[in-house]
Amino acid sequence: MTRKWLYGLTLTVVLTAMWVLLSGYGLKQPLLSLAIVSIVLTVFMTVRMGLLDGESTPYLRLRYYAYWGWLGGEIVKANIAVVRMVMAPVIDIKPAVTRTPVTLRDDVARATLANSYTLTPGTVTMEIQETGFILHALDESFCGQDGFRAFERRVKAATGETGG
Repeated sequence: MTRKWLYGLTLTVVLTAMWVLLSGYGLKQPLLSLAIVSIVLTVFMTVRMGLLDGESTPYLRLRYYAYWGWLGGEIVKANIAVVRMVMAPVIDIKPAVTRTPVTLRDDVARATLANSYTLTPGTVTMEIQETGFILHALDESFCGQDGFRAFERRVKAATGETGG
């Protein structure tokens, strides 16, 4: 089995699992059969067109799973911080826009980093520039560059990106 067919197989499994989890129909027939047929047909055409590679199917990179676990923890911590801030008797929120430099060059690594910032409550990636990102933070206390650097280091480790 060539590598592209391995990518196709893993993409088929992931898309089928996503359909089962998100469709609301679960394992009910005949919709599951139709979903699997359409997924297999779509992945087959994608592989035949040469559009499937390791970059488009990161599921085989075990380093990503450790990153996703760490990111989940960061999301929980950020949720707690946001809830504390908005549930305080006196709401003292100072929104801020900040720029953080980014040394990542790989498109997947940069997209992963930008999406990670946005997934973390209290921050949103507003603009992706060549040398950095513009971020909006719910409060200026969320603008610490050390935290942004930690995210970038973790993304570098997960993607194998060497940076610039």
